Amino acid sequence: MPDLPRAAAPSATASCRLEAGLLRLTVDAGDPRLFGFAERNNPRRAFLFVSNILGRHVPVSPAVMRAAFTRLACTLPADLPGPLAMTGMAETAVGLGAGVHDAWLDRTGRGDTLYLATTRAQFQSARLTSFREDHSHASEHLVHLPQHPYDRDLLARARSLVMIDDEASSGNTFRNLAASLLGAGLTRIERVHTLVLTDWSGPAAAPLLPHHPGIAVTRTALLAGSFSWTPADDAPARTLPDADLLREGRIPPLPRPDDGRLGRSRRTQVHLPAGLIDALGPLPLCLLVLGTGEHVWEPFLLAEGLERLGHDVRFGATTRSPILPGHAIRRGYAFRDHEGLGIANYLYNVDPATADRIILCTDTALDAVDPRLLAALRADVVVGDTFHPREDVARRTTGAVPAEAFVARDTAP
Repeated sequence: MPDLPRAAAPSATASCRLEAGLLRLTVDAGDPRLFGFAERNNPRRAFLFVSNILGRHVPVSPAVMRAAFTRLACTLPADLPGPLAMTGMAETAVGLGAGVHDAWLDRTGRGDTLYLATTRAQFQSARLTSFREDHSHASEHLVHLPQHPYDRDLLARARSLVMIDDEASSGNTFRNLAASLLGAGLTRIERVHTLVLTDWSGPAAAPLLPHHPGIAVTRTALLAGSFSWTPADDAPARTLPDADLLREGRIPPLPRPDDGRLGRSRRTQVHLPAGLIDALGPLPLCLLVLGTGEHVWEPFLLAEGLERLGHDVRFGATTRSPILPGHAIRRGYAFRDHEGLGIANYLYNVDPATADRIILCTDTALDAVDPRLLAALRADVVVGDTFHPREDVARRTTGAVPAEAFVARDTAP
């Protein structure tokens, strides 16, 4: 397994001028190569830190992602009292949270740790609570009750809360989630720990839970520092995309017994569809495996399994996050969402010409995926555990006009 960069010069600085303003950073610990910059199409927050190891906006080797999961899991305090409730923040950190949970179980062998991702999907399962991510283009999050009795019992008895996200800028979203969970019945919590790839909230960040002084709060990150943002006087006006209100999708996710959005306390078993292995053949190939939205953990495991078979694999995922081309976002596609929500989805930093085969993984029916995206990617598709070879997919999308890629015009970083 590859290691990740660990060290940087003390108080390294970086800056990025965006159309909307100037972002300045001080990196106190960690390696700045772990992230890049981008500009959101979002009036609430103009800047974005783009992780180079997350496997979302920048496709990356599954082995690099696994190393990040393991590193983060190893930073968790060993004395966290159980049971533990771990959360991963939708949508960007759903897979990150699942990976940390998996690495923690592998490292400790503990059977008292529940993973429960926040979500914007509406399931039949009862809702536990909701909270806001105020700066997001889609601010409302849901937390559902776990679907299995054992997992519901773990959650009710949880004494430690571990909240996982790709980055923290102020800590407000963590505060909102923690307060919501405590108000929803997690009354036995004694310890709260936040875990992120990059933490920009600085050393003087406000206490996470000022109204709960009896709860001890700690935090760790692979990279830590602080930032300042200076808006430009002539910043262009941005319009919030139509994704902020929760709505029920017309195409529900396929049911899974270990869906992290409905609670998971055991490790997910790796499953490689036989048809996929046969289609790839014996020679190592350059493969791109893509998750869709919040469906990223099982696709990651598939990508990791293919990498272990000797293929050169990169993993990425579609997203509903509207990001402008430029800086770390070199190209992308916009297309219709696969849940029937009527909102735009995006895929960034993917060039079909660089892969021998692209494998798109979805947790909704194949017919729900925008045929323009399928035509652009010329992809094989895995729906749940069912493999659809690209030849069959192409026949289904005959006549579809491929989605047109948009390309950044600035100088590559």
